Amino acid sequence: MAYLQFNKAELVNLEYALKRELLATNRTGGYCNTTIVGCNTRKYHGLFAVPIEQFGGHRYMLLSALDETLLQHGMPFNLGIHCYGDIYEPRGHKYIVDFEMDPYPVITYRVGGMLFRKEILFVVGSDQLLIRYTLLDAHSHTVLRLKPYLAFRSIHALTVANADADTHYRPVDGGVSFCLYRDFPTLHLQCSKPCEYVHAPDWYRNVVYKEEYRRGFDCREDLLVPGFFEMPMEKGESIVFSASTAAVSPRNLKAQFTREMKRRMPRDNYDDCLKAAAEQLFAYKGKFARICTGFSWHEIGGMRETCLSLPGLTLCNTGNVALFEKILSDLITENKDAFLRGSDQVESPLRLVEAVQQLERFTGDAAGAWKKYGPFLKRVVASYLDGRPEVKLHANGLLWAEKPGVALSWMNAYVDGRPVTERRGYQVETNCFWYNAVCYVLDRERRFGKPGRLSARCAEVKAAVEACFLDLFWVEARHHLADYVDDQGQNVFTRPNQLYACSLEYSPVSEEVQADILHAVERELVTTRGIRTLSPKNPLYRSRYDGNQIERDTATHNGCTRPWLLGAYVAASFKLFGPSFARKARELVDGFQEDLNVHGIAAVAEIYDGDPPYIPHGAINSAMSVAEILRVKYLIKQYKEESL
Repeated sequence: MAYLQFNKAELVNLEYALKRELLATNRTGGYCNTTIVGCNTRKYHGLFAVPIEQFGGHRYMLLSALDETLLQHGMPFNLGIHCYGDIYEPRGHKYIVDFEMDPYPVITYRVGGMLFRKEILFVVGSDQLLIRYTLLDAHSHTVLRLKPYLAFRSIHALTVANADADTHYRPVDGGVSFCLYRDFPTLHLQCSKPCEYVHAPDWYRNVVYKEEYRRGFDCREDLLVPGFFEMPMEKGESIVFSASTAAVSPRNLKAQFTREMKRRMPRDNYDDCLKAAAEQLFAYKGKFARICTGFSWHEIGGMRETCLSLPGLTLCNTGNVALFEKILSDLITENKDAFLRGSDQVESPLRLVEAVQQLERFTGDAAGAWKKYGPFLKRVVASYLDGRPEVKLHANGLLWAEKPGVALSWMNAYVDGRPVTERRGYQVETNCFWYNAVCYVLDRERRFGKPGRLSARCAEVKAAVEACFLDLFWVEARHHLADYVDDQGQNVFTRPNQLYACSLEYSPVSEEVQADILHAVERELVTTRGIRTLSPKNPLYRSRYDGNQIERDTATHNGCTRPWLLGAYVAASFKLFGPSFARKARELVDGFQEDLNVHGIAAVAEIYDGDPPYIPHGAINSAMSVAEILRVKYLIKQYKEESL
């Protein structure tokens, strides 16, 4: 029996099917993402989206959908499905009898005496999508018709019928090619079997994306259907369809599909699903290796997101030190100015230190890590000592973050152009990362370097922070740290940002204070789907990530949970309580198994509601969520081994 189970009787129920999404990626940033019945409900959904270098490397949707029609005795049976407001037409989902996702998406249809299977693969390392169709059973002459829906637009935009689109085609071996607009790559549509192409361009207007409608965004699009392919199929025969930015050899498509199929990672248990989800998040393009923050709409190579998720996706996953170092070095190269001169992500450069510390612990080679990254980390720390546009070092050794109208921390949602949680002042996590970085540089310089002026300045800051941190941040009535302190005083909200006072290698507070913090977090923020962003006792608490954009952006950091925050919570708890915390840690991450067949299949969502039933939302495969769950599982194993 397959590990990932789906209710076959419910596959024809759109309430069930449209909440479940499949994802295939090519490890260069391209993806195929749609619901398990093939109905696109987001503007980000489609069969073939790829980065385009001449457009800044941003991703563009070329092929939105491909409708399959089976014909027998002159009768067409259309397996596609599109939403036009309150109407779904055609309603091909009614023929679906099975969906599988191990190791890749497989959809099976039954139409009368016909049994038809569709298998989807995105070629690793290439901008090419392969779909293999197999007629498993049929009792009469059968014809397969394929009708492509072309978009040729940014994944963040929608297109409308227009006279600028070039609807002409060019014949290629086994198919045709299109390029709707200047500067776009050419899309080649080819089949492994000789086929007839009938050119009849027409705009299909007012396709509605229900998720965009629900979220209060523009949701209507016009898609160009240039024509259709037709070819006969025999019982037992397979045909492979290819969508690619380069012409391929049709005669090789079947063998290529078989090779690609064998490269896929299994998804037959929880750990394998996490490993496969992690693998989807890597993007190799040219000489650079990056991490995609999350599919489908997040960008590739985010500074904060990469620093946070890199150890989990590499070291704690496969132990790939070389990949860790490659991605980290490329991140530094691409974001050098942000690391050294200023960024709207105030603590992100300091997260670089934590990433290197995790590398040290994994390899046991502190000297090697310092030799490789120490010179740059010293420059990062020096940039805060000397002053950056977004943050100032005060005489008390703490960092004051302020940029009017800008949310400098990871809590960066906006409503009507204004930050929901601006957190101007002394942010607790920023100053924990700062203290950790200062102590790290000071210690490693003493052990492996030649202490100089930078070390002296770090020693002064360290002493100053230790003298004032607890007095400034401690909220006696709540027995935890303030979330931030501004010129009005403490913000006493119970939030998870204080976890970094417990989880980082160097802490400005005692173990007794850390224990109080962890108890407060456990009491008010810990759920079975991550850590809440705000205590339910707070009048601003919003548990549901739902409604229009304003309602969602108001809720996102005011109650909804983040799975990735479990990494800091569990690391801190192990650090303080040792192996006795292993059972609780396992319970916290094992709960996500229940959701592997919901939202993003075989992946972990970006965000969950703060209250039961903890519905998943946001990116269907989140780098930070997957990474920190992998990290927790790694820590459980490490502490278990240490206790033997």
